[in-house]
Amino acid sequence: MFSELGRVIETLGKERGIEKDIVIKAVEQAFLVTARKKYGIQGEYETRYNDGDDDIEIYQYKNVVEEVRDSIVEITLIDAKELDEDVEIGDQIGIKIENPNFSRVDVQTARQIIFQKVRDAEREILFAEFKHKENELVTGIARRYERGNIVVDLGKADAVLSRREVIPGENFKPGDRIQAFLTEVVMTNRGPEIRLSRTSPMFLVKLFELEVPEIQDGTIEIKSAAREPGQRAKIAVISVDKDIDPVGACVGMKGSRVQNVVNELQGEKIDIVKWSDDVETFARAALAPSEITNIQIDHSDHTMDVVVEEDQLSLAIGRRGQNVRLAAMLSGYKINIISKTKLQERIQKSVANLLQISSITDSLAQVMVQNGIQAIGDIAAAEAAELAELLEVDEEQAAGIISDTIAAIDAGEIQFQADEEEELVSASAVPAYHGIINKEQSDEESQDKFSDAERRLREELAAFKLK
Repeated sequence: MFSELGRVIETLGKERGIEKDIVIKAVEQAFLVTARKKYGIQGEYETRYNDGDDDIEIYQYKNVVEEVRDSIVEITLIDAKELDEDVEIGDQIGIKIENPNFSRVDVQTARQIIFQKVRDAEREILFAEFKHKENELVTGIARRYERGNIVVDLGKADAVLSRREVIPGENFKPGDRIQAFLTEVVMTNRGPEIRLSRTSPMFLVKLFELEVPEIQDGTIEIKSAAREPGQRAKIAVISVDKDIDPVGACVGMKGSRVQNVVNELQGEKIDIVKWSDDVETFARAALAPSEITNIQIDHSDHTMDVVVEEDQLSLAIGRRGQNVRLAAMLSGYKINIISKTKLQERIQKSVANLLQISSITDSLAQVMVQNGIQAIGDIAAAEAAELAELLEVDEEQAAGIISDTIAAIDAGEIQFQADEEEELVSASAVPAYHGIINKEQSDEESQDKFSDAERRLREELAAFKLK
């Protein structure tokens, strides 16, 4: 019926890199749609590719009845007996359509459907292949710019490196080699869209994995990473072998390993710090090169107040707040930084403010400030029992302090707060990368997504119908 159908199937499979069975399924489904359109959509049909005859066989299934009301789905017992002597009323019989007499339009429709489904299958295969490469480094060639984004040729498919994922100051020309981190693969109406990044902290992590063999074999683990692309970055590393220095291994002989990463990141400065499960120890390392005087940590709110000497304040903050921001991202804690001098001034101002109340002594004011009561309004809002416990005085004296405070407020004799305080320098962020445990989980997820893509491809072909 259709000449050289086998050659067409073979050619399509080889040219598009698609399994022959998938192409055959697409051909069968295409002619199934065409048969329904020609012989009646209410009928039940089956199409099979006969490899030996290099032809498509079309079967129409009908119910055996005594009297035919709908010739598309029913056949009389007499006519059915001519095809199969053992058939009975109520049986269903398959009748091969020997000469379907498809018109040119029918054949053209089938051809269009075949090529459309092959294209869809090709897209799904590409999607599944690159979905499996999510969270990995890929290398390609810059081909052109589209709406400011760089189209990168990865060989089998094109990827997109958007403007915001390019390190500031980078300029790529068509033909330039580009190495990037594959962030995600999404299916669009135009096929799979492969998205790349050179600004992700994970790009930094993967570059170190490439340069440091100890990371590849699991001896050293990158626990966290933070970046301000093109300017500065910090990574936290730990070694499972106490005899191996994780920081030294990442730096390499004469800085060779870290320098290769710096070169790829267009001169981005990289601080490598040793990870510690003790938050205070790690925070001190993350805020290097500044020296920390004291740290107060609130684990429930994930915040920390950091006190430094006056000459260390600019180092702790960094240029335009860069050091404290990266430390906050690295640790996952909101970090408030204040110099020791400013802290002492703030305490003195708060104590002086509380001393406006006649029944408050200097020692009581000191205790209040140390316990977070730094303004007149805090005293007025306090409960006598709680204040008594805090100050270690009897409840009657505490009630008197509260009463004197309220009276002074009503008389308008006092200043509610100390003079405007020096703002704390603060930064807050969440870790950009959580280490090997989460990485393993993401690998499992990508495997699941890969399987889903395969399933979608086969379901699409199985449920294939004329659109």
